[in-house]
Amino acid sequence: QVQLVESGGGLVQAGGSLRLSCAASGNIFGIYAMGWYRQAPGKQRELVATITNGGSTNYADSVKGRFTISRDNAKNTMYLQMNSLKPEDTAVYYCNGNIKDLRGYITAYWGQGTQVTVSS
Repeated sequence: QVQLVESGGGLVQAGGSLRLSCAASGNIFGIYAMGWYRQAPGKQRELVATITNGGSTNYADSVKGRFTISRDNAKNTMYLQMNSLKPEDTAVYYCNGNIKDLRGYITAYWGQGTQVTVSS
């Protein structure tokens, strides 16, 4: 009934920029806290940034000052603007959202992930 779909990943040179999008669709009553996570080969999935439904944000130290998380509640979409990309940012990036459906149930959903590769 509810899906999250990431887009915007790709290959970029170090110092470049990408903007990721996460679009929620389905029988949605409301979307609450959301976040971006990433997982590099051989590493655990880690938090990149979070944003509440009110717009309060938090960032991992490794991306603070370079990445910006935002959301457009009218479009049910969350974004991650990534600037000054480094090779160590290479990972699969995942969208996570806490979503209330029309029956009133809140469930945490994950997107399928989008690959970001930063070349040196």
